[in-house]
Amino acid sequence: MSSHNFPSHHPITPSPHHPSSPTLKPTDDGSYTFFSQEFEELYHSHSGAKQEAEYKFVEPCQLKNKAQIKSSLKILDICYGLGYNSSAALATIWSVNPNCQVKLMALEKDETVSRQAIFHQLLTHWPAPVPSYLETLAQSHYIQSSSSLYPLTAKLWVEDARISLKALVNSGFKADAIFLDPFSPPKCPQLWTVEFIALVAQCLKPDGYLATYSCAACIRKALQLTGLSLEATRGVGRRSPGTLASWKNQDHLALSEQEWEHLQTRAAIPYRDPQLEDTAIMIHNRREKEQQESSLEPSSHWKKRWIKTRDKSD
Repeated sequence: MSSHNFPSHHPITPSPHHPSSPTLKPTDDGSYTFFSQEFEELYHSHSGAKQEAEYKFVEPCQLKNKAQIKSSLKILDICYGLGYNSSAALATIWSVNPNCQVKLMALEKDETVSRQAIFHQLLTHWPAPVPSYLETLAQSHYIQSSSSLYPLTAKLWVEDARISLKALVNSGFKADAIFLDPFSPPKCPQLWTVEFIALVAQCLKPDGYLATYSCAACIRKALQLTGLSLEATRGVGRRSPGTLASWKNQDHLALSEQEWEHLQTRAAIPYRDPQLEDTAIMIHNRREKEQQESSLEPSSHWKKRWIKTRDKSD
């Protein structure tokens, strides 16, 4: 597969004949993303949509190394969106092993997003056959190619991810890499709860990796409560680090002392959704009540303590 580069910054003009063309937003690496009116957030970091896919998801999950030693790999992409994480994963895997059989399970509630990404040709900068494969996936929600080169089986689950994930767990699906990429916890707490993440963890192979862009204490605590070990991943641009989780036996030293102490504050009280069916407001209210009743240290105290520590070291 050939190498690829994004074009220089130039505007992409939506077709005036397309009724629901979203507003495209350029990011600092030359790639584009969309803005969600529902969640009032970009789908990717301002610092670079393509870089975020590579540095916070694909690279930490060590897919290049895995593709060199495995003949098949399974990926779970939670909140598929524009398809950038999956595109980056497929391109990385097949760049070192074009015969690697990939099984991709992609969860996304709004199918129009992936179709709009195809309409605006946002995936064409990845090498063939990735764009054509994911175009088919966006249109038909399923693809199966058993050719010797670039073999792929993929399914796009278009519904609430809480429902899709239950079905995947029941099917026994286990992934080498899981991309946990919902909108931010304050905007979409439904997909960051202890109960949801516990289901996600059930889909992770013993030697697999779960990557997310979030370093929020409440998210790391939820991952930790499932029995997963944590470590930080590098940030994109000026953004904070992400989080990598696995079943490997690691102690808390995989995080810094500051990060570890953050998990002992009220900020680390996780979101909960006992029946996996509550609204965002219900989940927020439940967490706020638990925080108000908690005897844990306020995160503001933790922050002040570490600011003083930093100032002393300076």
